[in-house]
Amino acid sequence: MVTIIIMALTLALLQIWIIPMTGALVINFKSMSYLLSNRDSEITIDPASVSARILRASSNLQESLPAFLTLAILSIITNVDNTMYAMTWVFLRFLYLLVYAAGILYIRTVVWLGSIVCLILMGLALI
Repeated sequence: MVTIIIMALTLALLQIWIIPMTGALVINFKSMSYLLSNRDSEITIDPASVSARILRASSNLQESLPAFLTLAILSIITNVDNTMYAMTWVFLRFLYLLVYAAGILYIRTVVWLGSIVCLILMGLALI
């Protein structure tokens, strides 16, 4: 389970920081000076771009990651095997990023619902 937590945190690092930063640099090379500055001015990203969708997907991950980490740590503490649900959650969250970035509407919702079901099943296994 610890390995899965590390995988989830790695996904969060990629999705929340590395991918958006790289996208911002590709879109606007002035971003490098912004990243090295005191950040006194705001960076602008075209909201219709793939980068904007990735930023929205990362915001969504930030909402569900605390629940996942809490359930995963409780699983470790109570010796409950939630490995299958946790691995499925990590896989679905990665798939969600790809589907959201590609702009695929209905599959994105199904993938998101699947990740929520994994969290619910992890919680029920702890009861």
